[in-house]
Parts: sequence; structure tokens; C-alpha cells
Amino acid sequence: MSAPPIRQVVIVGGGTAGWMAAAALSRLIGNGVTQITLVESEEIGIVGVGEATIPPIRQFNEVLGIDEREFLKATQGSYKLGIEFVDWTRPGHRYIHPFGPFGADMNAVKFHQYWLKLRRLGRAADFAEYNLCAVAAYQNRFGGISPQFRNPVTQLHWAYHFDASLYARFLRRYSEARGVKRQEGKITKVHQRSEDGFIESVELESGQRVEGELFIDCSGFRGLLIEQTLKAGYEDWTHWLPCDRAVAVPCAHGDGAFTPYTRSTAREAGWQWRIPLQHRIGNGYVYSSQFISDDEAAAKLMANLDGEALADPRPLRFVTGRRKKAWVKNVVALGLASGFLEPLESTSIHLIQSGISRLLALFPDSGFSNVEIDEYNRLTDQQIGFIRDFIILHYHANEREGVPLWDACRHMDVPETLARKLALFRSKGRLFRYEDELFAEASWYAVLLGQNVMPDGYDPLVDAAPVDNIARALDEIRAMVRDAAGSMPLHADFINQHCRAPEAA
Repeated sequence: MSAPPIRQVVIVGGGTAGWMAAAALSRLIGNGVTQITLVESEEIGIVGVGEATIPPIRQFNEVLGIDEREFLKATQGSYKLGIEFVDWTRPGHRYIHPFGPFGADMNAVKFHQYWLKLRRLGRAADFAEYNLCAVAAYQNRFGGISPQFRNPVTQLHWAYHFDASLYARFLRRYSEARGVKRQEGKITKVHQRSEDGFIESVELESGQRVEGELFIDCSGFRGLLIEQTLKAGYEDWTHWLPCDRAVAVPCAHGDGAFTPYTRSTAREAGWQWRIPLQHRIGNGYVYSSQFISDDEAAAKLMANLDGEALADPRPLRFVTGRRKKAWVKNVVALGLASGFLEPLESTSIHLIQSGISRLLALFPDSGFSNVEIDEYNRLTDQQIGFIRDFIILHYHANEREGVPLWDACRHMDVPETLARKLALFRSKGRLFRYEDELFAEASWYAVLLGQNVMPDGYDPLVDAAPVDNIARALDEIRAMVRDAAGSMPLHADFINQHCRAPEAA
């Protein structure tokens, strides 16, 4: 027999995580029975590390009924077709991790297996030339494809770059219009039930108490409820991902093109991000304090901007890892409160989104079944672990010899799940996606091959097809991709025509 439904949900903290949760809950459980209250303080700043996203953000916005072009105007956003990695393999080298598939599988054999054989014979183009998003990205194009070039090989996949603080503001308006109550105030005390330790209410500086049955902790790194109160514990992954600090600064656009992709450039002590928005470029240097000082990192970042800096550099400190449990008693942690992975593959906002999706799929009644809580935690641990492995791969598969950070990463022991994947791929280029794994096989191919992890062989089934037939098929795919990309408008022109934001005040 079910317990009574949850009638009071309290979200602790605003920012991207808090207002994404408020928006989704107000849309999907707004039933006139459950009151959603978000508590945040103007005095407490928010961390806006992630301004780049991956394609599933489109599904989140679509579920909310948000118009894409209005959203981009409101957030000064742009389109994203992938991430370019500069100097990661070795200095002077670059590759792109684009969205969408490479080529098309043939005769039930993966496309990249045919490419591997032709590469050995010197008859294959660069792997990226068989991916529409990669080709369009490097031509700075985005938008509609001419009808004559549309086919399964030329389907476009995209995500966004946007100002995370403006997105939070946009979702706040959305949420409040659907009944979410925002409570201003700084939380000074957390009250628990004596019989079981469940959170009962949070108390503000004013003495006011905000009571709830389900609490969503979006309080950032400090984890006010999940850690400071409920002591969930934290699993530190610094031994695999040694970067522990970042410095961020926006800058003006330079004279270059308006690129529809994120860029990550490897530096001696970490890496630098570049995220192009409509009115500025977001920049940051993620680094290990073991190999560079804070002042040196800030100076390195400021020396590598496209245009004039628009603010002072803002420092951030973090410990890569995760809460040992993201759901404890009646508290679910989202965003930075649940853990942190550096934004190398733009997964920060996605982890918020997927946490919300899992919560909605396992939404409790007032009885709070342990079966549902345990499953939420299992799925959360599994997903962040797979993403962790993908990020570790970038560091581990490098050829930057003689640089202490990169030497250490190249020689470190990696998680068993990643080691198994690498061993299988290095043999004959085979790779399998695990349960609920975020990144598709194409993403792994892009990074593995981009960072020169070349298999010793290829799938023997490839040899069933004549080499000339394979070469002709790959040439046709490459031409289709090139023609489709060429038919698209420039990214800047598409933005100007459809979703240009008002000039910033």
C-alpha cells in the first residue's frame, strides 16, 4: 500500500542546478497538490563553470516546452557541433570530437573498422572527414541542409553554448510562472527529525523555517544537506584526475570566425577552455596546483585570449570525485553538491539533467522506499563512473613526453573499467557500450583515434568485402558529408537571422 504523496518539495540553492530542478518539477509534477519552494540567497555566489553542453540538453528543453530560438536569445547562446582538442595528443596536433556518427555501418560491420583497414593501405582520409558535424564545424557552418544532400549519413546533431547564469534566470521565470515559490534567505540551521534523522526544515537568518518532505540539495561544493548534515561521504578521484583548480575570465570576440564548437587546448599544467557565446567568449584554465601556481595560471590564461578581457580572472577550487551516496534519507543532491568532474567533455549540466530525470523516474511518496533510493544511487554511481573513465582517457592517452603532469597521467594505473575498454580496442578496434553509458561508441572512436590509440588489427569480417568496393563507399560518404556541410549557412549568419540576442547592456 502506497504512502501519501509528497506535498512539499524544498530545493536548497539556485543557480543552474536549482532552477533546472524547479523547472522540471513544476512542469511534470505540478498537480496542485505538491508545493515546490526554492531557497537561495543573493549573498551566496554561484559557480558557472559549465557553459557548454551536449545534445541531450535539447531533450530537456523540449520536455519543458521551451522554444530553442527564444532560449538562445535569452541566454546569448550559440550552437555547438563538438569539441576541438588542441595539443592533447602532442604539441602541434589537433583533432575534433564531433557529435553524431562517423560514416555508416556496412554489412553489420562498424564503419571505423573499414576505415582502419584503408588507413593501413594509405587510402583513407582523416577520420573526421566522414562526420558531418566535424566538417561543418571546421567550415564554421550551422543550419539547414539543402534537401538534395539529406540522407542518414548527413543528419545533424547539436548542443549549445550559453551563459549559465542567464539560463538559470530564464528557468526561474519559467518556474515561478508555474507556481514555484522562491524564498530569499541564507540558511543558518538544518533541523532533523529525532526518530530517523530525516530533514524536517531549514532555518533562515531571519528565524523563518521552511519545511519540506523531499529536499533537493543544490548548494554547490559545500553540500549543505547531503554532506554537512547527513555525512554522505566523498570519494576523491584526484589520483586519476589531478587538476584541482581553475581560473575563468570572459573576453571580447577577436577577429576570428564565430565557431560552432568548443575548444580545449592542453597546457603544461592542465588545459584551457574556449566557449564562444554571442556577446563574449568564455575562457578558463583548469590546472593542477602541484605543477603551477595560481598567479602563473591566471597569467597564462590572460596571455591566451582572443580579445580584451571583460572581467578580472575568477578562481575556483575543487576536488574531483563524487558523493558516496547522492540520495540519503529524504535528500537528493544535484550538481556540484553531488560531485564534480572537470568540464572537459561539457558534462556538468548533463549530470544535473540526468539526476533530475532519475529522480522523476523514481519519484518517492512520503514513505521513501529504500529500493528506489538504492537504485537511484546505483544508477548515479554507474553513470558518473563511465564519464570519469572517458575524461581519464584524454589525459592517459597522450604523447606529451617530458612534461611532468602529462608523463604522470600517461603512466598511471587507470580504473579497471577503462583498462578493459582500452585493451579490447587496442586489439582489433572493438568497443562496446555499457549499461546506461552516456557517451556513444562514436565518441570513444573520436577520442581514441584522435589521440593516436591505433588498434593492432581490425575486425576480420572487413576482409569479406573487396578493397576497391570499400574505398568507393568511403569516398561516396566523404563526398556526401562535404556537400551537405557546404550547403549549410555560416553559423554567424544563422544566429543573426534566427536567434540574435539584444546587445548586452
